[in-house]
Amino acid sequence: MGHEIESVAVRRGHNVKLIVDVNNIEDLNDENLKDINAAIEFSSPDSAFENVVACLNRKVPVVSGTTGWLEKFEEAADACMKNKTAFIHSSNFSIGVNLLFRLNRELARQMERYGEYSVSIEEIHHTKKLDAPSGTAISLADGISAGHKSYTRYNTDAPEGKKSVPIHSIREGAVPGTHTVTWDSEIDTISLKHEAKNRRGFALGAVVAAEYISTRQGLFTMNDVMGFL
Repeated sequence: MGHEIESVAVRRGHNVKLIVDVNNIEDLNDENLKDINAAIEFSSPDSAFENVVACLNRKVPVVSGTTGWLEKFEEAADACMKNKTAFIHSSNFSIGVNLLFRLNRELARQMERYGEYSVSIEEIHHTKKLDAPSGTAISLADGISAGHKSYTRYNTDAPEGKKSVPIHSIREGAVPGTHTVTWDSEIDTISLKHEAKNRRGFALGAVVAAEYISTRQGLFTMNDVMGFL
């Protein structure tokens, strides 16, 4: 992702001033973060929070695409507001996936009238992906539960009268990411599917999000970047 983001940013006319990974984490300091318009954080669940807050505390707007650390999201949000900068986190910055999120929620809202259908999610990723289910699959499950009152979030003890959204996670090969939402009944099947061909779409969305927040203050989502009402 780092190489893809750098490539997309340069093609869009940006200068990449600093690249930080596990080998030079000490470079994330006051001097190097001066005059940075935005930081794009794609690391690991273990380091994401510290990276995000290090930038926010230096008033650098942050785009974060790392999942698996969101139990500390409110702390990051507080750092954003305290320092009067900008922060956006998304489980997936792909423009196509965010269109899928929108369609998924609307389909769930429509399907609430048709109790004969049951829903499931399948997500396929490369074998090096650390978290399962993926953050994108969880976001899809949240969209379903927001639009359909019979469902609650995935993999939880569903309260009386509600069902959890099942997610099937597959790890194989070098798959960038495939997500399928399926509504099935005895008479037919309706599916929404997004299949990433490479990582360029994720990188492009992250750079577009960085462009969006670089001149703003506050907490944002990809709905803001996409112009969804």
